[in-house]
Amino acid sequence: MQIIDTHAHYDHKQFNKDRDELLKSLPGLGIGMVINVGCDLKSSRASVEMAEVYPYVYATAGVHPHDAKSLSEDVLTKLKALCKHKKVVAYGEIGLDFFHNFSPQSVQRFWFKRQLEVALELGLPVVIHSRDANEEVFSMIKDSKIRRGVIHSFSGDAALALAYVEMGFYIGIGGVVTFDKTGKLQAATAAIPLENILLETDCPYLTPHPHRGKRNDSTYLSFVADEIAKIKGTSAEAVRAQTGENAKKLFLIP
Repeated sequence: MQIIDTHAHYDHKQFNKDRDELLKSLPGLGIGMVINVGCDLKSSRASVEMAEVYPYVYATAGVHPHDAKSLSEDVLTKLKALCKHKKVVAYGEIGLDFFHNFSPQSVQRFWFKRQLEVALELGLPVVIHSRDANEEVFSMIKDSKIRRGVIHSFSGDAALALAYVEMGFYIGIGGVVTFDKTGKLQAATAAIPLENILLETDCPYLTPHPHRGKRNDSTYLSFVADEIAKIKGTSAEAVRAQTGENAKKLFLIP
């Protein structure tokens, strides 16, 4: 069973030297599908362009909280037009990041709320970024009518994960589960039904153990699947199969 990577950034400059070679190699290395995630208008367009070239690559469009300060209604209009492309399967990456605060928190809140409204208008699931803002992100999503999406690179506890699941969301699990020394993510992973977990890399970042320090790519997801299988007392094949079905269901991919 091939793996679906539900959160990648192959438009990143770290892939400039070998992007085409790497992407072409993925199906032969056990990767059946990749969702390349937009973080601003430029990367969203790049994601769509990649999806047009590679049949197994799909795209999202949206603006990351880091870049909320650059958002405007004009940019949203362009993103909405981009979202009409047949291979755009979600709106995002959107949310709040109160760790880096590259955009002022008030600006992040305003545009997160606005982008949730856009996703609802478009009928697309959302890809959510939440860092040092778990309670506020949950509250804002709950107050919206959005009930389809994934909490990317989940960093909360088991109770929060299950609250998201109850609301209709999936939980994105990546390389951190292989090296989190606090045990919090492992405990959350144990609590989340396998039917609500998605595999993701966030490549080129968050490379799993034992390859930390290297550039991440979708082929390293086998280590994540193995760790989830160990935590849940099942087989890696079962993890690959179920998470793949989950991805197809969320993103409405045949």
